[in-house]
Amino acid sequence: MATHKLLLLPGDGIGPEVMAEVQRVIDWLNAQGIARFETEQGLVGGSAYDAHKVSISEGDMAKATAADAVIFGAVGGPKWDSVPYEVRPEAGLLRLRKDLGLFANLRPAVCYPALADASSLKREAVEGLDIMIVRELTGGVYFGEPKTITDLGNGQKRAVDTQVYDTYEIERIGRVAFDLARKRRNKVTSMEKRNVMKSGVLWNEVMTQVHAREYKDVTLEHQLADSGGMNLVKAPKQFDVIVTDNLFGDMLSDIAAMLTGSLGMLPSASLGEVDSKTRKRRSLFEPVHGSAPDIAGKGLANPIAMISSFGMALRYSFDMGDLADKVDAAIAAVLASGLRTADIKSEGTTSASTTQMGEAILKELQKLHA
Repeated sequence: MATHKLLLLPGDGIGPEVMAEVQRVIDWLNAQGIARFETEQGLVGGSAYDAHKVSISEGDMAKATAADAVIFGAVGGPKWDSVPYEVRPEAGLLRLRKDLGLFANLRPAVCYPALADASSLKREAVEGLDIMIVRELTGGVYFGEPKTITDLGNGQKRAVDTQVYDTYEIERIGRVAFDLARKRRNKVTSMEKRNVMKSGVLWNEVMTQVHAREYKDVTLEHQLADSGGMNLVKAPKQFDVIVTDNLFGDMLSDIAAMLTGSLGMLPSASLGEVDSKTRKRRSLFEPVHGSAPDIAGKGLANPIAMISSFGMALRYSFDMGDLADKVDAAIAAVLASGLRTADIKSEGTTSASTTQMGEAILKELQKLHA
């Protein structure tokens, strides 16, 4: 049995609390001989700044490069609002994405049957929802140059962020989306703003060309990103795979997240290119919810997104799809039993702490392996 190297980066806020529940699952898998994981821990974000005055140390970057997958918690909080921009907590995550070449961000938005009433939309709009948003992660306005703030004098300043995309960047993210669609419901919706942005014109053109050359069997439709956002809250089940750029993907994935009832429910995967020799790819898996410093240390955090992120690692990095399916089934069973953390609590359900939710999911996973 192969040994897989994991770097765990709990980060800040609720990150360490939810990461502890993933560690619990990993320890059980190792003890049962179901899989073999070798884990290391490192610092990222505010915790790294406190220790090293950087958002991630060179030593931990080296560990990330050597790992088969990085499992990431969350970064940031008011404590670090005044640190220099270059070493702000979020810079650690951006560096991981850039240096590891993690260009494809996968954000599923799945509405578990037991949580259909927790969404801000009516049950019939979200029950059975299963969307995959594919966000380009290493290009666009977050990384484009120039990126400046210039003092113009007389109390005036000018801020510049640059949206830049090359053909190859759009082609490779398009292929990820089309390949995923072939394993799902065979439909891709590409979103951009070609009506006002030149990068949107190129995005639309390249997606259309890749589809015509390589993926004619997949249905492709185009929507303007603002219209797409509207349709996500109007009729979300029309979508299967949505592919979009870094900026719009950031916003649209959070909209999709709330359709499911809580940001605390949603995992994500960030994937690099497949190595032509080893057939492996660098990868990072993280919950969407952020560091939530207001509830840190109180046992209120929902660990489901963190555990689901580890499930995505099983699926996309280690070819353990059956085990990932069991993780998903264990989560669904716990939710069906009525157990809820504070973010998804409703009348008639049973309150659970972070640890209690993690323990319950592990017990269901154990049943599935009995």
